[in-house]
Amino acid sequence: MRHYRFKASVLRGTALVMLAALLLVAAPSGQAAPALTRIRVGIVAAIDQLGVPVALDQGFFEKWGLDVAIATPYPTGVDLLNALQAGEIQMGQVGVPMIGAVLRGMDLVIVGNYSGSSVKLGGDDTMALVARQGSGIRTIRDLKGKRVAVSFGTISHLYILGILEKAGLAVADVTLVNTPPGEMPVALRGGAVDAFATWDPWPVIALADVANSVEVVRGGGFIGFMGFNVAIRSWAERNQETVERFLAARAEADRFMRAEVVKTAIVAVRWLPGLRPEVALRGVRNNLPTLDIRISCFNYLALHNAVQTLNRLGFIPGTFDVNRVFMPGPILNVMRNQPQLFADLPPIPSRAQVGAGFTFRGSCP
Repeated sequence: MRHYRFKASVLRGTALVMLAALLLVAAPSGQAAPALTRIRVGIVAAIDQLGVPVALDQGFFEKWGLDVAIATPYPTGVDLLNALQAGEIQMGQVGVPMIGAVLRGMDLVIVGNYSGSSVKLGGDDTMALVARQGSGIRTIRDLKGKRVAVSFGTISHLYILGILEKAGLAVADVTLVNTPPGEMPVALRGGAVDAFATWDPWPVIALADVANSVEVVRGGGFIGFMGFNVAIRSWAERNQETVERFLAARAEADRFMRAEVVKTAIVAVRWLPGLRPEVALRGVRNNLPTLDIRISCFNYLALHNAVQTLNRLGFIPGTFDVNRVFMPGPILNVMRNQPQLFADLPPIPSRAQVGAGFTFRGSCP
């Protein structure tokens, strides 16, 4: 597996230079500054996954004492989890695919979000349903009898299930076509499907490249969106300090992205192959409402609802208690010790706050 690693440069700004100077001053005479802790991280080729590349690009990982290598972006979360299980990466960003992995016995823990909301249930702004000209699809109720491309076992799959439920349609009322996200615009253009539902940048690309395609719905609050920073439990328990530093750097990257849309789009173009600047910029703007790495009861509820829905509809063979996969201690420490990283975000409602000894009981008060 190919990895990218970049060294800090003076172009990253005075903050990194000052940090290096402080480290040199703090080190005893004749000794080098402390070595950075190396970890390998996986992301999926999606706009909402940009926090890791941004943290690398802006020097935030180095600032927090980490030397991070990023694996070539994976097509889906399933591919990422395979790499995590094989030991090719130590941490990754993934959503719905982790459900199937946990049911198959993979001992994963969630240490923070990369996309979603800690202040409400929802936050699916980076998702969209796009239809082709002549499909007859103007609203979600028009999906009956249509062919819709989704990626089975991913947030794309969960999103279309939420849309169908809201439209009063059964899964049997449509034909779901299992399609990799990158192939969805091509399938739409060629008429293989009438519509597709997935994450950015693919809806934005289709709107730009497929003549007269239409965005039927963007976001919509159909699901409690899920995007988690995950690791194998044994590694996370042995490396909690490293996890905390990773999350602090990621939180700083999120704050940067919320403030610097254009600069974030530039990073997106470098990291997501073939992404045009205007597509990147629109995708980054769509993603702004989901940039919240904090954990609250709403994130437990989002995962719980997804597990129950997929099981009820027969897409997964069982369920599990979501309490067993959340490991909130590291992000709670970052939230407590580095409040400035979250000062521009709305506060988590008191009823949804997670603390020591928190146990999710099926709903948020």
